[in-house]
Amino acid sequence: MLSPRNAGTGGPVPKFSDYHIWKALTTLDETEPVGRKKLASDLKIGEGSTRTILNMLREHSLITIDKSGIRLTKKGEDSKSIVNMKIKRIQVSDITIGDYDCVVHVPQIARKISFGCEERDIAIKAGATGATTLVCSGGRLVFPGSNFPVEEKVESVLRNNFDIRNEDVIIIGTAEEVDQAEVGAVTAGIKLVGGLQMNRELRDILTPRSTGNELLSLAFAIHDLVGGLPVCAKSRDNLGIRIENGAVIDNAYTGLVLEEVIDVGTTIRKIAVDGPYKGIRVIVTPVELDNRVIAAIGVVDIRSMAGINNLIRLRSDDNE
Repeated sequence: MLSPRNAGTGGPVPKFSDYHIWKALTTLDETEPVGRKKLASDLKIGEGSTRTILNMLREHSLITIDKSGIRLTKKGEDSKSIVNMKIKRIQVSDITIGDYDCVVHVPQIARKISFGCEERDIAIKAGATGATTLVCSGGRLVFPGSNFPVEEKVESVLRNNFDIRNEDVIIIGTAEEVDQAEVGAVTAGIKLVGGLQMNRELRDILTPRSTGNELLSLAFAIHDLVGGLPVCAKSRDNLGIRIENGAVIDNAYTGLVLEEVIDVGTTIRKIAVDGPYKGIRVIVTPVELDNRVIAAIGVVDIRSMAGINNLIRLRSDDNE
């Protein structure tokens, strides 16, 4: 499955997440028109990843690109407004542990908060040092699960910056760098509201020629369902994608087992014999339409003992 034989044909490997898509929409909404290089600088990712994001946004008719730069369409403005969050970089050091804080206000969604641990873990996974979640209940900001109120001076700072009402949620990302605090808080907020709909829903029926971008929704849905295990997918006639840790890390991917499943049309479970997951158990299944295999999608079971050392080696190679 997992031999990147043609991985070099697709240009630089993109590394981005929902945060970067949200940031792109926000930046374009506030500063349009803007050029690709300027946008890549604002997003703090490579031009290859920025190009992939722009292609995705254009495929969904969220932006237009011309000589003057990149602009949001009306649909793009509406898509941005769906993620109903307000963000400010303010310090709330009395209840945070990092040097910098970023606060996200998400209205009327307290019902989805349990104890705030999930939001903290999502923020840490995104690169923050941590995150503190508060909910508004009975007119006071309290810690979820305990109903213990925050100090009045902390609540005063937050209320001076946001119009907070009952059932609202506050997520405070914290980190050693201000950008990472924002990434953590915003990522947790996006997850709380259900993700960015533009890349989480199948807007068209998949075809044998579907691109990696068109497989994103299905791949990310499975990635979430299997608890964040790596997911790979490709259509019959096109290169595909590889997802790890909530982000696309290869947008020109193919592999032996993916191609084998497309050829034979049945689910295959085996140990990968080459590629980045060599020695790790993979499960790949076909995607069929009108009794024809149009794509294949697989999960990499990195929990299997056979792959632990190889995964560590892979991570080391990526960091060199």
